[in-house]
Amino acid sequence: MFQFLAISTRRSGTSGCRRTFPRHLLHRITTLASAASLVLFAQLFFTAPLNAESRDRPNIILILSDDLAWSDLKCYGHPWHRTPHIDRLADGGVRFTNAYASAPICSASRASLLTGKTTASLGFEFVTKNSPGSQNIDGPTALVAPPLTLNLALAESTIAERLTEQGYETAFFGKWHLNQHHGRYLGWSPTHGPKQQGFQIAEEDFGAHPYSWGQNPPATIDAEGRFADDSMVERVCRYIRQPHERPYFAMASSFYVHTPVRTPLKWLTDHYENTIPIDAKNRANRVKYAAFLETLDHHVGEILDAVEASGTSDNTLVVFFSDNGGHPEYTANAPLRGSKWNLYEGGIRVPLIVRWPGRTKPGTESITPVVGYDLPSTFVQASGGDNEGVEGEAVPLRAYPISEQESRDLIWHFPYYHPETGYNKAKPTIGVDDFVVSKTKPQSAIRREDFKLIWFAEDDRVELYNLAKDPSEQVDLSEIETAKSFELRAALHQYLRDHHARMAMPR
Repeated sequence: MFQFLAISTRRSGTSGCRRTFPRHLLHRITTLASAASLVLFAQLFFTAPLNAESRDRPNIILILSDDLAWSDLKCYGHPWHRTPHIDRLADGGVRFTNAYASAPICSASRASLLTGKTTASLGFEFVTKNSPGSQNIDGPTALVAPPLTLNLALAESTIAERLTEQGYETAFFGKWHLNQHHGRYLGWSPTHGPKQQGFQIAEEDFGAHPYSWGQNPPATIDAEGRFADDSMVERVCRYIRQPHERPYFAMASSFYVHTPVRTPLKWLTDHYENTIPIDAKNRANRVKYAAFLETLDHHVGEILDAVEASGTSDNTLVVFFSDNGGHPEYTANAPLRGSKWNLYEGGIRVPLIVRWPGRTKPGTESITPVVGYDLPSTFVQASGGDNEGVEGEAVPLRAYPISEQESRDLIWHFPYYHPETGYNKAKPTIGVDDFVVSKTKPQSAIRREDFKLIWFAEDDRVELYNLAKDPSEQVDLSEIETAKSFELRAALHQYLRDHHARMAMPR
């Protein structure tokens, strides 16, 4: 991705306006001799001119989905899922096709996203548990995973804390999953919950997700077009619609589409019973999941409608993202290999949509590789703040040819086992209805330009793929592109050493 140069223009009595440019364009800027020329270039680079309105700092809304696969959305090419509201968001902004979660599993991905650090440098690589100790694995393993990390350390600086320093109001709604379970599954800790991590407003609520059902599932809904009321989403919408004296950052952290995949919407499951091909593999689960996903889309639509109703849509940056790849029991990550839990593309490549009126060109697609730990830099830069001390880089809001993008490394580190069962295939078969997952063992990965290398710690083995030619990761080039394998392996291990990454160790 790009490094950025900040250029400030000031008016008397104002705090100025920071403008940022990719380093690959700097040689063009050097030909512009005067300050007036710099302002002109900025006007050409952004879709909006430098005027008083564009100087306003935006409201920022992050909608984070749970276990949503890269290929699940209609706007990403899914053949039968209906996602009109998320598609509407994509129509108004940039859809990223090389966006990645920071980890293939929930808590680690969310900790990285909030802090702007890789899982390796953060030391938070797995999911939180009820109590400290070691990973509980059935049967012997060659390596011992690091001790469980139960809570995001209070010493870490989060997006919320950084934006608070910029004068933002910060609010959190939904799934936290960054502390050991308090009182119940996913319960917020009174010492390490959202309010202790910088969110001034934080409201805990499962909404209508099956987590809230207990022994009392809701009544069946037959009326076409009707969805169950979701109190968590209602809290988000109420917050957005209310008057705000200062810009805000609101994180709407959805529980959808995480298991258990259950829905009271009979009219919607009936629709997919009549839509999904009769020979689709794992069809019964696919039907329920499609209805579950359309419920998520409905919630996104309600949030977008609240933004419109607030009258602030033109100055609101909306980001839609997923914490990791899809669950193989319910969705196909095809044409990508793998699923949540592992570092193949299906486990970490996810949808990312960014809409910022006047800054993003509607209906565009970006192939620039970006990753979850880039989001803090993106939001702090949008607020006019300084990104010093974070690893991520601000997501570029304009699309560029791959030849003009400055190279950088994306890093993943997962020093744990996840011995999922029931979905393993020795050789991946790629197709819309296929799902593939490996029995995950400690592994780390690096992407540099089009090449991605995965290192498997147990047998000190690597696999190398050219993602531009082989996004399904079917052709291992490690014994063919030996120089590239050596280069990326060395770079990955150097990064892990430099950041004191916790490693799975021999018994």
